[in-house]
Amino acid sequence: MKKNLIIYLTVIGLIGLLASCEKDETRVVMSASPTAPTIQTMPNLTLERANGTQTLVFVGTPVDPGFQASVTYFLEACATGTNFATPVAIISGIKDNELKITVSDLNGILLKAFPADQASSVDFRIRAVLVTDVGTGVAPFVYSSPVKTAQVTLYGLPRLDLIGSGVDQKLESALGDGVYTGYVKLDITKPFTLHDPDADIAYGDGGAGALALNGTTGITPATNGYSYVTVDTKALTITMAQFEIGLVGDATPNAWNSPDSKMDYNSATGTWDITIDLVAGQFKFRFNDGWAWNLGWNPAKTSLVHNGDNIDLPAGPGNYTLKLTITQFAAPETGTFTYIKNN
Repeated sequence: MKKNLIIYLTVIGLIGLLASCEKDETRVVMSASPTAPTIQTMPNLTLERANGTQTLVFVGTPVDPGFQASVTYFLEACATGTNFATPVAIISGIKDNELKITVSDLNGILLKAFPADQASSVDFRIRAVLVTDVGTGVAPFVYSSPVKTAQVTLYGLPRLDLIGSGVDQKLESALGDGVYTGYVKLDITKPFTLHDPDADIAYGDGGAGALALNGTTGITPATNGYSYVTVDTKALTITMAQFEIGLVGDATPNAWNSPDSKMDYNSATGTWDITIDLVAGQFKFRFNDGWAWNLGWNPAKTSLVHNGDNIDLPAGPGNYTLKLTITQFAAPETGTFTYIKNN
């Protein structure tokens, strides 16, 4: 009898414990129609250096999943139509009614993915990451707002625009110290002036390598084609050094003779590019139609070196797009190249 009483009391205790656990348990109940966050308003995204310290505000509405949770909001961006395959994280916070960031900070973040000084179509979203408050071990829930698309214009390094050169191009100041440099394509029939868009200051020809502040007389280049131009706006000086990279060889139109088939500089990628018809034969890259600086294969044919071997046509005669990356310009020069055979 005593043994049976003990068993009975044990069973009663277990039932009570189970009932207590069920009563104390907090269940996560998902709403049948959870409300995702939204972006309600976005600021003007034509960014200007003069407004760098100003604060931009993205206004959103909160997520409502139907249960209590800790929420972190992330404002993200991507190129329009890429479905956030490689999102750019801009800012995060525990509230999305006002996500704030300065002009200069946003500009710096977006420059990692988008070009400066031109409009880009950018998709924005607010992503809400939720963790339940009750310690249940449930994986985080993620909700994303509908996409908002905007035209974004970023500002790059301090620059001088070439006005009248026939090509939309610029010089940039890497240190912001008044010294501007760049590879630009010049035409002796098209004198140009320089314009600082931030300060709205113009520079013209002052004669003998000098610049005239607010001058209107165009600067006439000494040669056609690419030059490496250096401008010092404090000393009011300009130098222009011819800088041409070309292809030479019996695979090219002029064979091993000058002039070489000139390449164009791509400022976005930092490469020298050319699309050209090549015939059976070999070629090399060289500077200013001379042999003092030239690039050919290293012995393993894995990279380009000074005075390297002639480069065999990669895939037979046809139309090619070649991209040359100069990894070291100073002697001994080195580089790499890629190609696409178009036909």
